[in-house]
Amino acid sequence: MRLARSLAALALALTTAPALAQNLPDPTRPPAAFEASASTPAAGAAAAPAPGLQSIVRRQGARSAAIINGTYVEIGGKIGEARLERVGEDSVDLRSATGRETLYLTPGVGKQVAPTDASVAKRPRGKTEKANRP
Repeated sequence: MRLARSLAALALALTTAPALAQNLPDPTRPPAAFEASASTPAAGAAAAPAPGLQSIVRRQGARSAAIINGTYVEIGGKIGEARLERVGEDSVDLRSATGRETLYLTPGVGKQVAPTDASVAKRPRGKTEKANRP
């Protein structure tokens, strides 16, 4: 009798849990204020969004591709009126009737070559470095 009650309670808990989870918000979704500001264009702005590079897919032995505005495009494929010409390490080139455009994965972030050991001047150790040395 006690086992039957336990099983009935367990069955009831398992059937109601998914129904309660339906009302939970998606934790990966951006805040509502962010979506509202992104969906309403600023005064004087064009209605069409600028193309955005979201991901680069580079493969050996197969065509490289990119995800632009949520659309998967291989080299030679079209996104709107532009054709994907080149897929680089952190950028892609699009060619259209208006000219060539380069899209970057991280716009505004420049890539710099780190100096080699030979070009870096050795600096003398300070007192704190000597004191902390084992």
